[in-house]
Formats: sequence, structure tokens, C-alpha cells
Amino acid sequence: MSRKEIGFAERMQTAASAKQAQLEKIRAMPKANEAQAAERQAERVVADEAREARRAERDAIKRVASQEREVARAAEAARQAKAAAEEKERKEAEERVRAEAEAALKIKQKAVRDAKYAARKGRK
Repeated sequence: MSRKEIGFAERMQTAASAKQAQLEKIRAMPKANEAQAAERQAERVVADEAREARRAERDAIKRVASQEREVARAAEAARQAKAAAEEKERKEAEERVRAEAEAALKIKQKAVRDAKYAARKGRK
């Protein structure tokens, strides 16, 4: 049984000619694919632009919300500072009233004590 052996060079030549035939077949295909590809590319561009616009809108909304939160925080801090100042003023006023009342009480007690002392001295 004799068999014709194909050499390496011949196999390479056959592979190259097969590749060339496939390339020619692809080149011979109608240009409709290019039109469809261009249409798909245009759709991608439109989708990308829409996506970018939505992202920019979300970012703007986030920025506005962040600014609103900062304004609310500042207002809350101002309210707390005002409340703290009012509380401090109220406590100081209460302390002044208490100190005045205590001083008045001490003066009254001293006057009572002096009167008792004077009465005792008057009896002797």
C-alpha cells in the first residue's frame, strides 16, 4: 500500500490558499454589514450621550442635595448655638436672682440677729 505523503511545505501552501479563499469570500460579502455596523455605531453614540446626560443629571441632583444638607446643618448649628446662648443667659439671670435673694436673706437675718442682740443688751 503506497501512500502519497504530503510534505510540510505543501501543507503550508494549502493552508495559505484556504486563508486567502476565506478572505476573498469575506471581501465579496455585500456592504450591507458596513451600513448596519455604522447604524449600530450611531445607536451606541446616542446611547452613550444619553447615559452621560443621565449621569450629569444625577451628579447635579447629588450636588444640590449635598448643598441642602450643608445649609440644614449650618441652620441647625446656628439654632443650637442660639439655644445654648439663651440657656446660658437664662442660667446667669437665675444665678443673679438667686444671689440677690440670698444677699437679701443674709441682710434680713443679720438685721434680726442685730435686733435680738440689741434687745438682749437693752434688758441688761
